[in-house]
Amino acid sequence: MSRDESLWFVIAAYNEGPIIAEVVRGVTPHARVVVVDDGSSDDTGDQALAGGACVATHLVNRGQGAALQTGIDFALAQGASHLVTFDADGQHDVAEALQMVSVCRSEGRDAVLGSRFLGTTVNMPALRWLVIKAAVIFTRLTTGLKLTDAHNGLRVLSRDAARKLRIRQDRMAHASEILSQIARLRLNWREHPVTITYSEYSLAKGQKLSNSVRILEDILFGGRS
Repeated sequence: MSRDESLWFVIAAYNEGPIIAEVVRGVTPHARVVVVDDGSSDDTGDQALAGGACVATHLVNRGQGAALQTGIDFALAQGASHLVTFDADGQHDVAEALQMVSVCRSEGRDAVLGSRFLGTTVNMPALRWLVIKAAVIFTRLTTGLKLTDAHNGLRVLSRDAARKLRIRQDRMAHASEILSQIARLRLNWREHPVTITYSEYSLAKGQKLSNSVRILEDILFGGRS
């Protein structure tokens, strides 16, 4: 199967040098990739280039939300018909992302959102489970969206939806902000079961107690748009 030149994966990366090239190489046979190097102090940008991605660079670390918006703007400027937001640490499955793209296109959806609770988690920390369940309750109460997973980085957006959405929350609150905008704009969305794999690398880098608490704080105090 030839690569879909109109499909872009958008990856926000901060100090992901040990793994980003591998993640990018998993995507490039299927779609184009932009990695936003969000002020990394390691060789993330060089490794992403080596993997075959286009690279945009923030000179300072602004946060995942800001990096995703930069990547979305870049992909739209290149004529993307659909965009996939995809984590840099190897937690997501490319095949599942492509299934979500197929669903988005065949059903004419504005957005398809990954749900680990409809799918599978591997090595998920108990605290992370509690934080995300709290985010689900918060999102349902504030947006009315009847979803099962409120903080999943794997999502597919049509070009029209990506142009309408605007991420203003620079850091982790962007996930709740996107859902709030989907509700406000009355976009046509659905969830799709996915697998989230918490590897030794991702657990060491992104699943610390302090990060979980910070996510909860962002959800409660910074997630509205």
